Formats: sequence, structure tokens, C-alpha cells
Amino acid sequence: QVQLVESGGGLVQAGGELRLSCTASGRTFSRYAMGWFRQAPGKEREFVATISASSSITAYADSVKGRFTISRDNAKNTMYLQMNSLKPEDTAVYYCAARGSARGGLTTQQGYEYWGPGTQVTVSS
Repeated sequence: QVQLVESGGGLVQAGGELRLSCTASGRTFSRYAMGWFRQAPGKEREFVATISASSSITAYADSVKGRFTISRDNAKNTMYLQMNSLKPEDTAVYYCAARGSARGGLTTQQGYEYWGPGTQVTVSS
């Protein structure tokens, strides 16, 4: 069992930056691929970024590529999402997720078993 908690969300002006953190409980964090997803009001939850257990492989949605950076520190059981050059369209609740025993694709919600409650990111124009 893995419990995830996001932090670092808030209100920022367009062009600004935020760093989200996702802290996991349990000893299995370092074994799992992890991901970030987001859900804007009235829209479906969408993939943002994913990182392999060893940090050797990362992937990003086209909408955030070049602006967002995913990373993790297995010694601290923590994953990060550095978000730069934020745009109003980045406004959403951001969720972190751990793969666990899920077997779907890592850019899909089905690829993750454990989810955090989410943190709100609001980008003003």
C-alpha cells in the first residue's frame, strides 16, 4: 500500500513558476514508476509527465514539454514537478500517481494504482 500527498500548489501569474512535490509513504516508492496528471474544470483528467523508478526515463505531454520537468528523490520518497513559464491553461488540480501493480500505459490513468488527493494550481493572466 502506498499513500501519496501532493503539495506546492497555489496561485501564480502567467510566466511564473511553481514546484509541486509528491511525498509517498511506505518502502516501495523506489520500485514504482510515477506520474503527474491534471484535471481542469469541466475537462477529463490528462497526463502531464511520467518518470521511471530509476529516473532514467521521463516522458511529457506535448503541452508541457520544454516547460515542466519531472524528477524524484528515492531517498526522500518524493517526486517533483518543476513548472516554468506557466500559462493560464495550466490551471488545474494536479495529481501524483504511483504505478503499483497497474499494467496500463504510463501515459494513461490505467497505468497507475495509487493516487494522491490533488493540489490546486491556478495561473492568472
